[in-house]
Amino acid sequence: MEKFEKVHGVAAPMPLINIDTDMIIPKVHLKTIKRSGLGVVLFDEMRYHDDGRENEEFVLNKPAYRNAEILVAGDNFGCGSSREHAPWAIKDFGIKVIISTSFADIFFNNCFKNGILPIVVEDEHHAILMEDAHKGENARMTVDLEEQKVVTSDGVEITFDIDPHRKHCLLNGLDDIGLTMEKAHHIDQFESQASQARPWV
Repeated sequence: MEKFEKVHGVAAPMPLINIDTDMIIPKVHLKTIKRSGLGVVLFDEMRYHDDGRENEEFVLNKPAYRNAEILVAGDNFGCGSSREHAPWAIKDFGIKVIISTSFADIFFNNCFKNGILPIVVEDEHHAILMEDAHKGENARMTVDLEEQKVVTSDGVEITFDIDPHRKHCLLNGLDDIGLTMEKAHHIDQFESQASQARPWV
């Protein structure tokens, strides 16, 4: 997993509430176990017409937001079934940060495991960020994980809380395997001692 660095980029506004994982990536696209290549079907049913043409009204199809790295989303983002393909698709599209007033627990946890930073903010701060996102590609936000703050295009600073362990994992690019490998020395030591104590195993 890549280390999470400070993000300075376009924020796309998506105020719709209760966006579930089937809206993020419909079940028809869950046949693969690869994490790459799913960005093209992110928000598939909202993003495309039935004949495959892009829906020009959908935010991520608008020129200003095609390269968005931050998503300012409505309440209860990521609800529904617990499909890890949802954060895979979001990450593959290029979105590194999602800001909302609340997330579904499983989706929230899956974001951290896949290098995405989900940020929970109060309603009043969310309104400020949503308004800033509506300004388009010239209004770039900065998300600083180390300092735990979001800075709007106008310089307004909004701080956020994050679990210290999760912050450490993102900053250092550690997924579950990476965390295990941090303990490689202790694992090797244990296996050596176990082998000596039970050579028949």
